[in-house]
Amino acid sequence: MGARSQPRQNLGQVLGRLPLFLLMCGIASAAMLVPAVYAGLVRELVTARAFLYSGLLGLIIFGLIGLAHAGRDPRHGTLGPLMSLFSAFVFLPLILAVPFYEGLRTTTYLNAYIEMVSAITTTGATMFDDPARLNRPLHLWRAQVGWMGGLLMWIAASAILAPLNLGGFEVTARAEPGRRSTVDVGMTAPEVRVRIAKVSGVLVPIYTGLTVLLWVLLTVSGDMPLVAVSHAMSIMATSGISPVGGLGASNSGFTGEIVMLLFMLFALSRLTFSTDTVTSDYGGLMRDPEFRIGMALVLAVPAFLFLRHFVGAIDVDAEENLMAALRALWGSAFTVLSFLTTTGFASDFWSDAQAWSGLRTPGLLLMGLALIGGGVATTAGGVKLLRVYALYQNGLREMERLVHPSSVSGAGGMGRRLQKDGAFIAWIFFMLFALSLALITIGLAAAGVGFDTALIMSVAGLATTGPLLQVAGDEPVRLIEMSGAAKGIFGLAMVLGRLETLAIIALFTPDLWRR
Repeated sequence: MGARSQPRQNLGQVLGRLPLFLLMCGIASAAMLVPAVYAGLVRELVTARAFLYSGLLGLIIFGLIGLAHAGRDPRHGTLGPLMSLFSAFVFLPLILAVPFYEGLRTTTYLNAYIEMVSAITTTGATMFDDPARLNRPLHLWRAQVGWMGGLLMWIAASAILAPLNLGGFEVTARAEPGRRSTVDVGMTAPEVRVRIAKVSGVLVPIYTGLTVLLWVLLTVSGDMPLVAVSHAMSIMATSGISPVGGLGASNSGFTGEIVMLLFMLFALSRLTFSTDTVTSDYGGLMRDPEFRIGMALVLAVPAFLFLRHFVGAIDVDAEENLMAALRALWGSAFTVLSFLTTTGFASDFWSDAQAWSGLRTPGLLLMGLALIGGGVATTAGGVKLLRVYALYQNGLREMERLVHPSSVSGAGGMGRRLQKDGAFIAWIFFMLFALSLALITIGLAAAGVGFDTALIMSVAGLATTGPLLQVAGDEPVRLIEMSGAAKGIFGLAMVLGRLETLAIIALFTPDLWRR
């Protein structure tokens, strides 16, 4: 009777007790069945078998390891989920690269691994400049892995990073980065899993629904189904992955760019789609400093470029061409928002913005926008707008004290979002980011890469904006021609840019692992 009285665990409870990284491996294996089915439908049978066998083998191994862990509680400390997140960007691509390598058959496993690191970190840099090198199922897999990486960051932001005051939340928190606040006690192993389950239940339908909606709108605008779904997943994940090499080769045209611009706004602020983090405590979207700074940049930078182009157009008697001027303005606005959100899609009219005036817009501007990045707890990379806002507020306060040394700060609602030392912590992050940029650039230069190319690769990796490799320099950067050491350093830069330096430093805190 005693044995019969024990409650049976359902599948959800069993899965909830598995290590998070193991669970992610199982999800990745199951996801391989999607391109397997698609490859079968388009008669790419070799690729279909590669994905089918890899997916089934992964699910079998996942099931066996899951049985071995049945009934056992994970013994990780507070930072166990953070280590699982780190492992997802470093070790999970080893699994994701297997069907890609077997399906392509004309590249090395290292190239396939770096390609998957680029996809899951939503960087979007590719080893294969010619889209025709990959068949349709492989293009779908790249976009799908990028989409899953974006979803992973959506969930991890509020379920893992926010309680530990990382990922941009450190400037609003009361505790030190990497340490949970005393008012937030929900970071034990069972409570983390409950939190992840709740956050996933809220965000997965939103993320999936928005992707499907964008897919439908792009298809209606004229894109082929594969191009539409790939671009939809890339916009939501800010990965910039395209099966046709960019928007210039798509069929949706101006209508498609309008639709994509609206969906890229979700990467400016978490408040555009959720209120599940501490960033929503003060005011609504229109009072959100990240959204306001982002929109200010989207309006001010294109206006500056437009005026610069207009001055250049006077010399070539093109100032009266109204349609060319409007195309130039739109191309600038779309491209600025795209690189600010670290998506990296250049507008089809971006070339018009340069040809209209006869001037070449420097790639350094796009690199700067990508370094600023999007909103905290979004799929965007970069330094993040909230940290920029913290330094901006601190600068205003210091200038005020020059005039009124004894004044008392009376910050409004937006100012209350930042803790007392928020600007100091933001400055520390900026210094760590700059140090990482310098070290990676030096490492790439030591691996035989030219300085200009090394700097572009460093910014592209740390800002998770792979398309910078194609547009920032005078000539596109060809990753496939780099040495193995250079590819490895670039892969490290992408992981460091996605997870951020503070989070990786927090992994080396011994006392948190003892809890």
